[in-house]
Amino acid sequence: MNDDLFGPARTPGPKPAPRKEAPTPQAAKPADDSYSAKDIEVLEGLEPVRRRPGMYIGGTDETALHHLAAEILDNAMDEAVAGHASFIEVSLEAGNVLAVRDNGRGIPVDPHPKFKHLSALEVILTTLHSGGKFGGKAYDTSGGLHGVGSSVVNALSEMLDVEVARDRILWKQSYARGAPTTKLLNAGPVQNRRGTLIRFRPDRQIFPDLSFSPARLYRLCRSKAYLFRGVVIRWSCDPSLLKAGGDIPASAELHFPGGLRDSLEADINGAARIVPLWSGEADLPGERTGRLEWAVAWLENADAFLHSYCNTVPTVQGGTHEAGFRAALLKGFRTWGEHRANRRAAQIVADDILGAMAAKLSVFIREPQFQGQTKEKLTSAEATRLVEQALTDRFDHFLAGDPTQADNLLAFLIERAEDRLRRKELKDAPRKSATRRLRLPGKLTDCTLEDAARTEIFLVEGDSAGGSAKQARDRATQAVLPLRGKILNVASASTEKLRQNQELKDLIEALGCGVGDRFDRTRLRYGRVIIMTDADVDGAHIASLLMTFFYRELPELVRNGHVYLAQPPLYRLTQGAKSVYAMNDADRERKMKQFKGTAKVDVSRFKGLGEMPPASLKETTMDPAKRTLLKVVALPEERARTNDLVESLMGRRPELRFAFIQERAKTVTEVDI
Repeated sequence: MNDDLFGPARTPGPKPAPRKEAPTPQAAKPADDSYSAKDIEVLEGLEPVRRRPGMYIGGTDETALHHLAAEILDNAMDEAVAGHASFIEVSLEAGNVLAVRDNGRGIPVDPHPKFKHLSALEVILTTLHSGGKFGGKAYDTSGGLHGVGSSVVNALSEMLDVEVARDRILWKQSYARGAPTTKLLNAGPVQNRRGTLIRFRPDRQIFPDLSFSPARLYRLCRSKAYLFRGVVIRWSCDPSLLKAGGDIPASAELHFPGGLRDSLEADINGAARIVPLWSGEADLPGERTGRLEWAVAWLENADAFLHSYCNTVPTVQGGTHEAGFRAALLKGFRTWGEHRANRRAAQIVADDILGAMAAKLSVFIREPQFQGQTKEKLTSAEATRLVEQALTDRFDHFLAGDPTQADNLLAFLIERAEDRLRRKELKDAPRKSATRRLRLPGKLTDCTLEDAARTEIFLVEGDSAGGSAKQARDRATQAVLPLRGKILNVASASTEKLRQNQELKDLIEALGCGVGDRFDRTRLRYGRVIIMTDADVDGAHIASLLMTFFYRELPELVRNGHVYLAQPPLYRLTQGAKSVYAMNDADRERKMKQFKGTAKVDVSRFKGLGEMPPASLKETTMDPAKRTLLKVVALPEERARTNDLVESLMGRRPELRFAFIQERAKTVTEVDI
């Protein structure tokens, strides 16, 4: 047999087991003549909305109830955005009745060409997918694009009254649960009035025990006014509906010429910013595609958020316009990093940018596509490209306009990126409880008081200094942790070395607050972390290494003022019974002039904290009533300069340190060894 044609010959194997017979299938059920065409129900008009309201407004809860208000207000906003209305009145009346009025063109009332026996008004209020927003002729951009908003509100209202003022004539009609209860009536001529008024009460059969929230409606009106600076929204509420002591006014005129910038300023409420707030607006590229408005603030410690809108409709689940926004910012920061020859900028990802950013983004585009009738997510594919193109150049100009601020912002984001990468790799010891005090480092001599705000820990150089500090301390409030020599330089060490370093593990364990994604400042066991090293060059080097550790690995402790430098003296000057201490050579010369007479002044130079008598150490360095502490701070406006300095002096590139020394060597006049 030819194996090439038929495959390799099979090797004889065991005889297969006899096949089991398949079970006999059950006999089919006899036909059920009771199921026939008469069981097929056809829902007409607005009956599908009343049967399945969740398909149109997401449910029958409080959020769905307020979606009805948003639908009617969106229609009025579309008139304003299109330039036909300048004000909108929103009034919450007693009895859970909401009225929305605009001074726009008014809903058409002439006979509909397809349904000649119905007015256009009645078609809009009783027919799904009807309206003036499909063809793009009546509205360039609109939020109520699906043509179901007004009809759904009508279907789910036990009462809805509409008034339309067009061509100086007032027209009225009433509805109940989607069906007209009166004909369209000509109420006579009117002067100085135009537009549409809709008053409705949600159906208690659909929304039992639910009422409109004045606070929620007021916030909705305010957000709409922020989103379109060309409209004034006049809010009013029956005083009986307002809670005593609440901050919702009974009436207000909402108009914000600053648009989204005003809105963001109100939301962040004075929070500390890395750079000044950036805002603007621009036309989207292409012909009649729409426009874009944005406001962005990068914050030091406040919660981040991105609120986006399309045609004044809040897109709470984001969408394609947010994708373009993220892409433009990420591209801008990486480009700026390349321009400034900062290779570390390549580490930045979109989450690093968004995680410290408070922003608002509003787009107006033609025929947007949303995910579902509740419009919570924009899915228009072209929005990503349009937003990215509109923002990229403007963001580049924003960065180039103030290079110092741009560098500070970039440094801040690089810190976040490096922190994210460390969190991904670093596995630190579990958090420790301030009360249980279990498995603390063996060399730690802890204090007895458990109130972190009143305690402090001294980080000292070696066991000898640790012995003196333990004798000089206040046992109730002061803890001492000796560290062995010069700790690891975290700016130049790999993550693996950092993870394996016992001295740093002991330090992290003693502090109790964790690092990386396990950091929790509320778990910090001491209010002050005091670096106390010898008053010489080696001591300064160890202090620099510790400050680098805190700046890189525990920056929150620096930002919140927990890290300090002790100031031990270098000299003791004695004449008879009088002794004074000097911090350095210059201070020694000044203090020598304080002694009078011809008696000799003995000058003792401390070789280290370990050789300083505990009484002297307490008096000069550890007693809160007499000591001097320097707080370690990192100024936000100097972030880029600080990062560059740490990288130059402590990083992995020795040529940067060499250049630093060369530049400053001429300023050194004396080296005290």
